[in-house]
Amino acid sequence: MSIMLIADDNRQITSILEEYAKNEGYEVKTAYDGMAALELFNEYSPDIVLLDVMMPKIDGFEVCREIRKVSNVPVIMITARGEDFERIMGLDIGADDYIVKPFSPAEVMARVRAVMRRIMADVSNKIFTYSNLTIDMDNYTVTINNKNIALTKKEIEILWTLATNKNKVFTRENLLDSVWGYDYYGDSRTVDSHIKRLRSKIGDQENWEIKTIWGVGYKFEVRDEK
Repeated sequence: MSIMLIADDNRQITSILEEYAKNEGYEVKTAYDGMAALELFNEYSPDIVLLDVMMPKIDGFEVCREIRKVSNVPVIMITARGEDFERIMGLDIGADDYIVKPFSPAEVMARVRAVMRRIMADVSNKIFTYSNLTIDMDNYTVTINNKNIALTKKEIEILWTLATNKNKVFTRENLLDSVWGYDYYGDSRTVDSHIKRLRSKIGDQENWEIKTIWGVGYKFEVRDEK
């Protein structure tokens, strides 16, 4: 049975989500503050995390950062506030989806199903190699010249999306939809920040690059193919 960790200091919301999650077949672990959420995460290694932003002791952003240091488990963040900068921050630190209160529990479960379907599809026997680059989606690793490059989950997914579609131009909206897996109505600059960090980590390459198409978006450009 898959395990879902639900972390929210509102016990009524937690109880409702727990009921719906159990109906979906999940074993549920609940936490009412950030410290407890991390303790349960380390103890049970859940398959997906529903994570409230505003919690006592440690907020949801910090909990997500700590989780991302050790795991690529799907994280859906929940907040009572809908400011764009909070959504951008949540996505930038590695959240897979973002839901604003008030919400329908049925919608939350639909988001859970969508994220889990995408994650399962993403990691099904996928290895891409071009020139000195290898992306292994089974293990979420990237190597360049046989050296491991430390990238975040979202950076790997962006690189995979671009590289497996060589020379195809993706708009920022295309990348948000392909990588985050849902229509994002906030500021698409979150893509720019991910691309900037990705470029700094992979460095300059002789045969390929992540190229900016001004006014449009980005593409994985190869230099030895037409």
